[in-house]
Amino acid sequence: MTRKQFILSLEGVSKTFDGFKAINDLSLYVEEGELRVIIGPNGAGKSTMLDLITGRTRPDSGTIEFADKTDLTALNEYQINRLGIGRKFQTPSVYVDHTVFENIWLSLEGSRSLWSCLSSRVTPSQRERIGQVLKQVNLAGKATAKAGMLSHGQKQWLEIGMLLAQNPKVLLVDEPAAGMTDEETIRTGDLLMSLAGKHTIIVIEHDMVFVRQIARTVTVLHQGSLLCEGTVDEVQADERVIEVYLGRKKKT
Repeated sequence: MTRKQFILSLEGVSKTFDGFKAINDLSLYVEEGELRVIIGPNGAGKSTMLDLITGRTRPDSGTIEFADKTDLTALNEYQINRLGIGRKFQTPSVYVDHTVFENIWLSLEGSRSLWSCLSSRVTPSQRERIGQVLKQVNLAGKATAKAGMLSHGQKQWLEIGMLLAQNPKVLLVDEPAAGMTDEETIRTGDLLMSLAGKHTIIVIEHDMVFVRQIARTVTVLHQGSLLCEGTVDEVQADERVIEVYLGRKKKT
């Protein structure tokens, strides 16, 4: 595979906070349309890696390139977002006093303020697009409900829908299954798998049952570096991963 086929490339990236090396010479390559799962123990650097990709913080060294070799380290957060990189944090962030429909409306592509959006009328094309997004995230039947009344899992889906409304090329999703019921977790996995191919998706997750449901390639981080990559079975059988997670070596 040539370098040009990667939509996101991190090479030799390092980041230190007050003497603590959160990211240590990390190189990571993600293909367009891929659904990549990132796992690792607490403190492995997973969230810091997302912060670096989205411009929330800047690396001390290394390169982060997007699509046609755009240098993300030279851009700020809103510029990176406008390129088509959207991020969903672990805790849902929705407009709880507005309806599900309005939350998606506010998130549609194009700059708008809360007031200008809510004081204007929805165009037919906007209504059609909102309907498409709500159907994608299994919330078509909740369009008129206040977002604050949704279950935790439904709020997670709504926030994913708010990202989709921006038509991103890359979705960065942080622990989407946290706090969900088993049924919600399965439905979330189905949702993310249905989006792969149309979008490139990077998922940070701890729930290995959920990881097994959605993952094709799993990347394991440890102490800010790439420990190993492979399928779920390959990663779970790797002695280095067993030692990192369980503090012991695999018995032979």
